[in-house]
Amino acid sequence: MDTLDSARDPAPPMRECGSCSLCCKLLVIEPLNKPLGGWCKHCAVGTGCRVYETRPAECRDFLCGFLTLRELDESWRPSTSKLVICFDQGDTKTMFVHVDPARADAWTRAPYYPKLKEWSRRAVAGRGQVIVKIGRRAIVILPDKDVDLGPVGDDEMIATQECRSAHGIELNAIKLKRTDPRAALVIPPQQREGIAFG
Repeated sequence: MDTLDSARDPAPPMRECGSCSLCCKLLVIEPLNKPLGGWCKHCAVGTGCRVYETRPAECRDFLCGFLTLRELDESWRPSTSKLVICFDQGDTKTMFVHVDPARADAWTRAPYYPKLKEWSRRAVAGRGQVIVKIGRRAIVILPDKDVDLGPVGDDEMIATQECRSAHGIELNAIKLKRTDPRAALVIPPQQREGIAFG
């Protein structure tokens, strides 16, 4: 069965960042107190990191999907696509697609949106998720629809659930407080504490 796991390549990166530094804008970097959605103070946009040799492990270890997913071509380079793809580090088999808020609709365009739908079908087969993030806003990509959950806080998580309808079993996405009893059905108790939202 082809699942989202098959997209992940454990081999070393097959590409280089070059002048792309969009991850330095879109992602949280806790050791540098860098918030979501603003440029890192150490980033020379279009050039690279000014503290590259002493950058924290969080930065040193990060590899975006463009660097590691063989199925992507040059159009997926974050500086071109305005998308930074990364996988959840836990056991939830979640792919996050961080979108530059300056181009908030970038994910809806070809070739990106059809690929997100394909990944969604693969993710569902492996009990995973594809989540588009525009700042705190989260949109869950399901095979037959997209579910805009609005802002998702650090104390919340996203769950995909099966619902019975007149058309059979349908998938839906909801956000839950991490303390909600239903969260135990999604993430084992030993993992619920301290997991930050993507």
